Amino acid sequence: MEREIGANWHVGTGKVREYWSWTGGALYLLFSLDLLTTLYAAALYGVGAEANPFVRQALSRGVPRLLALNLAGVVVTVALLAAYIRLLERTRGVEAWVMARSFELWVGGLLAAGLFVFANNLSVIVLGGSLV
Repeated sequence: MEREIGANWHVGTGKVREYWSWTGGALYLLFSLDLLTTLYAAALYGVGAEANPFVRQALSRGVPRLLALNLAGVVVTVALLAAYIRLLERTRGVEAWVMARSFELWVGGLLAAGLFVFANNLSVIVLGGSLV
């Protein structure tokens, strides 16, 4: 495997930009669209219809609390991602390849989770019930 990858293999600047783009899309789905559809569903069916106990508690304390919770989630995610990418840019060889593939799996999972949460919220709004 090391012969195929090479000791100097690393993630280039173009790939790093792509990683940030994919992460931005995933965070938009997971946080922005989720927040908007959650607020709409809560307006239609009340706070008690929210399945996530953390979000339900934040909603019961008002929209500013929910906004703060979402903003904190975005800040923590971006900070951790920035640290990971800085480490990835300094890493070479097989370790860099494994880190790059791990990141791609993570961001793919994040996109899938964002799409599912968005679809679930739309299900609550349109059908009156969760997919779960």
